Amino acid sequence: MRVRKVVALGAALTLTAVVSACSSGSDSGSGSRTVNWWTWDDKQAAAYEVCATDFEKANPGVTVKISQYAVADYFTKLTAGFVAGNAPDAFQDSITYFQEYADQNQLLALDDFIKKDSFDLSRFSVGVDSWKYTDGKQYGLPLDWAATGIYYNADMLTDAGYSKADVDTLNWNPDDGGTVGKMIAHLTVDTKGRRGDEPGFDKNNIKTYGFGQIAAKDFLGDTTWSSFVSTTGWRLSNKPSWPTTLNYDDPTFIKTMDWVRSLVEKGYAPAIGTFTDSVSDVDLISSGKIAMETGGSWSASTFTKIPGVEVGIAPTVLGPDGKTRAVFSNSNGNNVWAGTKDPDLTWKWVSYMGSEACQSKASLTGTFFPSIPASMEASAEALKAEGVDLSVFTDMLNNKVLYPAPSLTNGAALEAEFEPLFEAYFAGEKGDSIFKDMQSQSKTILAEK
Repeated sequence: MRVRKVVALGAALTLTAVVSACSSGSDSGSGSRTVNWWTWDDKQAAAYEVCATDFEKANPGVTVKISQYAVADYFTKLTAGFVAGNAPDAFQDSITYFQEYADQNQLLALDDFIKKDSFDLSRFSVGVDSWKYTDGKQYGLPLDWAATGIYYNADMLTDAGYSKADVDTLNWNPDDGGTVGKMIAHLTVDTKGRRGDEPGFDKNNIKTYGFGQIAAKDFLGDTTWSSFVSTTGWRLSNKPSWPTTLNYDDPTFIKTMDWVRSLVEKGYAPAIGTFTDSVSDVDLISSGKIAMETGGSWSASTFTKIPGVEVGIAPTVLGPDGKTRAVFSNSNGNNVWAGTKDPDLTWKWVSYMGSEACQSKASLTGTFFPSIPASMEASAEALKAEGVDLSVFTDMLNNKVLYPAPSLTNGAALEAEFEPLFEAYFAGEKGDSIFKDMQSQSKTILAEK
């Protein structure tokens, strides 16, 4: 039996080595064919190996080569491959870069393949329309989906007098923070053991923050402030796909940002940079540095398997009406490079990755959520047997509280422009007036060709 290995290439590789390592769809011998697929996610790289093995067995003479690169280098390497004409046949893509690659004619439209194979796009739970470009064509298939939950140290909540039911039904509003605001204050403990809502509390000497970092550079607020402000009906953009402006000047959004900043100012949540990037959210929960936080669904299995620490998972907060949840769901996609030398075989591999047979096997580790609901259920059942309860996230899917990330023109430029501005705002270097400027800037960037 042949042992398969994931190719993981580090940042130290030269451009020449990168380009030569990713030659597309080539013959490596008489009658042999190779499909190259790239991802930045080491978990998905390993998980989809099982699908690659099955695909090779069903297609004698075919080799699937899976390569994984660190996310910090991934998109630079992709661009280098496009320029050199040696990009991978297919690759995992982020919605942030979709428009840029489509504009450059680097992506293959999949409509003819979908029609020929009667490939049913309704099999996917979220994200199908996110991979339609402005020409109306489908350039990608949803590969996964993600949501935000609240992770908490169960012992800390019990010691503070809270139950699971309390954290499962938290509500929020931008004026006083609702019940979650009160819980965050009470869970915060200074170095002398005084809680954030008790007399004498010292905000400058914190032992345990009541909440993790919610003040974020991320202009989407993906796993931080988005799940709060979304409950009011606010959405990032004026249209769900290819918007012309981002709604940063909305009064409710500004009040939300003020509330987020107040948590830092009161000592209830860490400021940006309090902990180094090498310290993970899991480390902060396990070490007692924070009592609870919002985090990505992809971390659920890791959080709940921390040795010696019981970590619970709760849904995101209810809104000011006490009824509404709304969770931003980012779905990465699977694209085919327009320059692939073997489009039919590449489509065959990509469409297999988008099948229930493949996703149900690949997702059993629980390290990512598959885009097909039946496969998601299989993953949830497998992890339940290991003591990992994903019902918070499957309920979001079933109760339709998820909404997709918008398809954005010039997503990378937006990210580069707004990250430092958000950081400056949360550091107290900029005031609320910055959001009017940001909304104006978003119009300019979104309109650029």
